[in-house]
Amino acid sequence: MKLSRGFTIIELIISIFILSVAVVGIFSAFSMVVILTSDAADRLTATYLAQEGMETARNIRDINWLNMDQNPGTASWVDGLTAGGINNGIDCTQGCEADYESTRMSPWVDTDYLKIDSSQNGSGFYNYTSGTDTKFKRKIIITCLPDKDCTDTSDYIIKVVVQVSWNQKATILNPYNQAGTGVCPGSNCIASEETLYDWYNYLSSQPVVPPPGQ
Repeated sequence: MKLSRGFTIIELIISIFILSVAVVGIFSAFSMVVILTSDAADRLTATYLAQEGMETARNIRDINWLNMDQNPGTASWVDGLTAGGINNGIDCTQGCEADYESTRMSPWVDTDYLKIDSSQNGSGFYNYTSGTDTKFKRKIIITCLPDKDCTDTSDYIIKVVVQVSWNQKATILNPYNQAGTGVCPGSNCIASEETLYDWYNYLSSQPVVPPPGQ
């Protein structure tokens, strides 16, 4: 009669150890995927919010052009964008905030989070007045080039920087949450930069060059 040999205690311990290492490795890899997926979603949303902030600044400039047509001499292309505006002058060199409905910038407040109204009657857009606070903050910085006041008639360009940061839970990839510091940290912030031009005044100030032969 042949007797079957069972596992020894050492073999059983080794098997449990190998199985434990494999389970821990799989769990760690799964946790990493969850963290990276969440971070990617936040970055995508922040990128769209940064682009929306840039579009908001551009829309305010375009509205100013319409006002300049309707009220010549009483409006400027930087109204509501910089301190050099004729109406609604505001200094955004240290930061301002605005949403898709804004017709001018407002002073930036570090504690202001973008809200979103996802109710049945809500707009579904990010704003500062209605809805539930999100994890995102948006700061719009505007400076005038080449001067700092945009009052010279030769100033046809402004620099717009939009910073979007968000509250981020501490993880092994991002041990610190820096979204509330008022600056743009590297791990939980998206920044976008663009220059806006005053084509309205620039083109009208250029001399008319006749075509060759005329």
